[in-house]
Amino acid sequence: MKKVFEKTRFWVSAIAIAGVFSLSACTEDNDDGPGMQDPTIAARVTGDANFSILAAAVTRAGLADALNQPGTLTVFAPDNAAFNAAGITLAMVNSMAPADLAAILTYHVLGAKVESGGVPVSDAVVTLNGKKIFASRNANGVFVNGVKVKSADLAASNGVIHVIENVLIPPTQTIAEIASGIDNFSILVAAVVRAGLLDAVSGEGKYTVFAPTNAAFQAAGFADAAAINAAPVADVLAIVSQHVIATNVYASDLINNATAPTIKAGTTLTISTAPAGVKVTGSANPFSNVVTTTAGATFNITATNGVIHVVDRVIL
Repeated sequence: MKKVFEKTRFWVSAIAIAGVFSLSACTEDNDDGPGMQDPTIAARVTGDANFSILAAAVTRAGLADALNQPGTLTVFAPDNAAFNAAGITLAMVNSMAPADLAAILTYHVLGAKVESGGVPVSDAVVTLNGKKIFASRNANGVFVNGVKVKSADLAASNGVIHVIENVLIPPTQTIAEIASGIDNFSILVAAVVRAGLLDAVSGEGKYTVFAPTNAAFQAAGFADAAAINAAPVADVLAIVSQHVIATNVYASDLINNATAPTIKAGTTLTISTAPAGVKVTGSANPFSNVVTTTAGATFNITATNGVIHVVDRVIL
């Protein structure tokens, strides 16, 4: 998930002139009393000790002046605890190239003011970085890329700030590219190609893919890629397409007993959360459990066109 970053001055200009993207914007009452103007986004960040790492990053990236300009921005702001959770220290921030910092920080900014009540149930929106973030709102709260908003709707004169629990890292690979680069998905990749779905998971979108490991396919009777290629195309398509949802569903969006339609016509998945898992609605088969790829990792693998969850059984 890596790509060459743009020059810092481009992002400074982009923030200053940013237009409205696809999320709807709302107005917010001034909370500083009659006749008082809210501080700018930059002033809120630099004036709060809990944002000291973010403030240092904004300054080093050369974005402080842009975040002081009039506008209607939304900033998903990692506080110090969020940077710590991501393993990013102040020393690391001060050692990073300004352009690299700018690319990360602008991935946290939208060009329209979006209060928490305006966040959709599930949708993607382009950030000032030029890449999508995947937003959702449900009974568990408001999330971006599966990261929770822990304090919402901090008013600023040039937009709104939502404090988030982790740092958002811009993805640089599609779902297909990520899967192709992981040996443990080699049978899945063969199945996607055989099913004719490679273009779909390579192109624009906001897909969710529940990705069975090689061991999962082997347990389902597909020993290797050759076995996939020997199976009828229609059968492989039927299997693969019921592992794909056409909208973004992060672990934070999994609600017990909820259902979600797959791209296979007439087929939905039922969700379990104890533990997290999915199965075809109405199927007598056990749930395919959502698993982590490494100890302590989240379920979510963010791509430029959606999210991948690793599962331990083929969904049948």
